[in-house]
Parts: sequence; C-alpha cells; structure tokens
Amino acid sequence: MRILVRLLSTLLGLAVAAGGALLALEVGWAWWQPGKAPLLVPWPRWKSAIAELDWTSTPVRIAAGIALLAGLVLLVLALGAGDRAVRMTDPADGITVNTSPRALARLVGLAVRAEDNVRGASVTASARRVRVRATSRLETEEQLRPRLLETVAKVLDDLPLQRRPKVSVVVDSPKDRS
Repeated sequence: MRILVRLLSTLLGLAVAAGGALLALEVGWAWWQPGKAPLLVPWPRWKSAIAELDWTSTPVRIAAGIALLAGLVLLVLALGAGDRAVRMTDPADGITVNTSPRALARLVGLAVRAEDNVRGASVTASARRVRVRATSRLETEEQLRPRLLETVAKVLDDLPLQRRPKVSVVVDSPKDRS
C-alpha cells in the first residue's frame, strides 16, 4: 500500500509541477506579447465555455463527483499506508520505543537459521504476525516445527513487545514428500 501512495504522490507532484511550469510559460508569454493569442492553452475559449455553466449543470456535477471519488480513494490509500512499526513497551514516561517489521524479521530469521538441520528460512513479520518458512533436508516438518516454534517464542520473549504477534511456522522438507 505504501508503494501505491508513494507512486500516486509522485505523479501528483509531477502534475502540479507541470501545471506550474505551464502557467509560468503562459504568464510570461502574455507579458511579452500582450495582444497575441495564448501560447499553448486556449484560455479565452475555456473562459467562455466555463461562463456558460452554472452549479446545477451536468458537467459540473460529474466533475464534482469525480473529484469527490478521487479524494475518497486517496484518503483510503493514505489511511491504509499508516505506520507499520512494531511497538515495544515504554521504558519510561515520555519515551516510546518502536522497531521495524524488517528488524523483527531479521532477528527471528537469524535465530531460525542458526538451528540445526535448517537449510534456509524466509521470515516476514508485522506487529500482528510472524511467518516463518524454513527448509530442511534432514528432518521432517513434524520433527523440526516444534523446535522452530520454541526458538521463535524464545526470541519474542526476549523482546519487550507490547503485543505478542501470532507465530506460524512451515517447514518444507523433501522427506515429507516421499
């Protein structure tokens, strides 16, 4: 969601910059050649077309609806792209401690990869959930999964998290396929 908000804000910023540059060109042209026609944008034609509209006309209502819908979409996207920080318990009044989901995933990943018979692991974390996907060639999921759950629980116990995330561990092993 953050990527979409960043992309939209970049595009909106570029559009505003292009509009500002166009306006500067038009104003400069009007000062330099006051009696001539506009440089790029047909301002007089637009002015006469807009003068014929009133607030109850269909084009004005459609434009207002589109603007309202675009604003609501941007609002929902901005609210959905909120801070993803993982909150820790506050050590003192006035001091708040956060960590990133990436840092939490790295801590858990280091501990999981250090376990015996773990060939590799990918970890994704958020404030609500930690997902571990480990691979092993020597142990089945039934053998390795409880040990990895215990390892992840130990890492999470060592951290002063305000809210303990749910943990899910999946082990991919060739021994399970046979």
